[in-house]
Amino acid sequence: MFVAASTDCFSQLPLGEALARLVDLEYTSIEIALREDGRQLKPSDVLANLESATHACRTTHRLTPCAYYFDMSPEDTQYYAAFGACCKLARATKVVAITVPSSELGTPFNAEIERLRELVRIAHEEQVLVGMKTQSGCLTEDPTTAQVLCDNVKGLGITLDPSHYLYGPKAGANFDNLFKYVYHVHLRDTNKKALQVRIGQGEVEYGKLVTQLGKFRYDRALCVQILDTANADVDHAAELRKLRLLLESLL
Repeated sequence: MFVAASTDCFSQLPLGEALARLVDLEYTSIEIALREDGRQLKPSDVLANLESATHACRTTHRLTPCAYYFDMSPEDTQYYAAFGACCKLARATKVVAITVPSSELGTPFNAEIERLRELVRIAHEEQVLVGMKTQSGCLTEDPTTAQVLCDNVKGLGITLDPSHYLYGPKAGANFDNLFKYVYHVHLRDTNKKALQVRIGQGEVEYGKLVTQLGKFRYDRALCVQILDTANADVDHAAELRKLRLLLESLL
């Protein structure tokens, strides 16, 4: 296992500036967020000019890309084509894991199975693994549903975000059943009152998490995803540095 950070940590900045900030904070590996409604690299940008996107993701100030986050509405007519382009980007930059959100609660189960099977099929052609993010408000907010989705879509895995099982509708849910499916991990500190709190004021048991992942021979990133859109009164850079040091001390 190793520590990484998501460019979502500086989502209000252009990609180059976000990378520079993470270098200053002494991170060495990154997840690059590809969000259609974001200020950085968009999936439609990757589809329109794969060569340019590949160059941007290789020009990372000595940071090593270890994962991508793909966020685009499935209703977009370019959805699958853009996902395919992002998988080609992943392969070109030697990245194995790409995360996608699961669909919102209320989405027909069979429709979600079909969508995920198509994403896994596309990704498999580029030797990329697809992980669904565990997230409140989505089908994966229930650990059991998340497991059933993985069991019904061969090759599908989980991007585990334990915060969503500590705060929100499923606070306190046991998610031990998901560890064997984990392809990627998103981390911040969380308690029952807020999704994101200062490091040390939450209830995320980082040591236990690392131990449980180790039992299933997880050897990929522990990716810090402390968002810059919350807790305006908190020293954001200090929190990012603090969690990096904490995670590194556990490895």
